[in-house]
This record gives sequence, structure tokens and C-alpha cells, in this order.
Amino acid sequence: MRRYEQVSGAFFSLLAVVQLARLVMRWPVDVAGVSIPLWASVVAVVITTSFAAWAFRTAAAPQEASTLH
Repeated sequence: MRRYEQVSGAFFSLLAVVQLARLVMRWPVDVAGVSIPLWASVVAVVITTSFAAWAFRTAAAPQEASTLH
């Protein structure tokens, strides 16, 4: 499972970087004609950074013994 958690952490880190770039560069985003405000990217950065940290922390935790016999 560690590989899954590492890949998830990397993916969420990438999403956080893209959202942060949107904030810094002030890239406009329109979905179906609706403009998405920049504060939505702040929320996205907080959430994706939290998920990335969670995934990497879980990947670094010691493995539990398998209960399958």
C-alpha cells in the first residue's frame, strides 16, 4: 500500500502547486460560463496540501502486520 500512498501524496502535491500558481499568477478560470473566484483556489490549496501531508505521513508510518492467515 505504500506505493499508493506515495503516488497519492505526489498527485495531491502537484494539484496544490497548480492551485498556488493560479493564485500567484491570477489565472482566470471559467466553467460553463461561470467565473471561479480566486478564493476557491485558497480552499483548494489548503485541502490538497492536507491530503498530500496525510498520504506522505501514512506512507512513512510503520507497516501493520497482516491479519490474513
